[in-house]
Amino acid sequence: MDVLLDALLRRTGGVVTRSQVSQVLPRWALENAVATGRLRHVLPTVYVAADLIDDDRSGAPQLSDLGPQSRRRAVVAYAAGRAAFSHTTALELWGLRRQPADEALHLTVPFGAGMRSRAGLTVHHRRGFTVGPPQVVVRGGEPVVRLERSLVESWPLLPATDRPAPLIRAVNDRWTNADRITAALDELPRLTDRPAVRTLLTKLAAGCRSQLEIWGHDHVFAGAGMPAFRRQQMVRVEGRTIYLDVYAERERVDFELDGAASHGSPAQREVDLRRDALLATAGIQVVRFAHRRLVYEPEQVRREVLTILDRRRNQ
Repeated sequence: MDVLLDALLRRTGGVVTRSQVSQVLPRWALENAVATGRLRHVLPTVYVAADLIDDDRSGAPQLSDLGPQSRRRAVVAYAAGRAAFSHTTALELWGLRRQPADEALHLTVPFGAGMRSRAGLTVHHRRGFTVGPPQVVVRGGEPVVRLERSLVESWPLLPATDRPAPLIRAVNDRWTNADRITAALDELPRLTDRPAVRTLLTKLAAGCRSQLEIWGHDHVFAGAGMPAFRRQQMVRVEGRTIYLDVYAERERVDFELDGAASHGSPAQREVDLRRDALLATAGIQVVRFAHRRLVYEPEQVRREVLTILDRRRNQ
């Protein structure tokens, strides 16, 4: 019996359901494995190998006592095809945010599916939800709600300072775009802090691709006297594709917004110099503003931008 159970646990990554065990072992064998501590009961009809549990407490373990992959395997086994990971759990599966061990996993199920939330697991019931394409995709072997819906639903669950980052990265890495996220937002008219999501999407649609660019959009490169800049404008120079942060097309000036850390190393500085020289061969002047100046001297930077543009027009 032990040999059969060990083989089953190897195939399932240490997570099994009562139904799976009953297909290879008699009922008493499961009861004995639980009684002797070889298996631990974590969810209804779901058991895990004892060596996956990171606790010394007696009684039923919590989902948070399992490692991230084992937690998700246990939840997938419990869902039995009736649900998909969503909200902040989906963000981890999309590679946009690591979910802390003490944070509940999130599942979305069709309305009336009969599943309920419990310790370490939050179940969301959605009308019209189908566990399959196009609403659900498979990532890393696990069902997950589509990216745009995951981004929008996660917004109110994250600390305020962390909310923009997943949306910015998803758009910046070209996994999606502001229009598709806006469509997902339109499906959730009662979302908490919804106006802030729409404001961020407007800036992403305008071409902003980082928190620093958004700061520049709000405090420097907008308002009286500023032209209609092109953000993240793609240009081709000698067969190379280059994206310009904030581009004044008429004056042919590219304003680059250098992050606090990303442009500080000698190697990166060399890359920047080569890039700027290449753009100069195409008649594009590059002006760089450091993070510190953009944040702490926005009015002075604004004046410099206007002066540079005026001089380029009159050359």
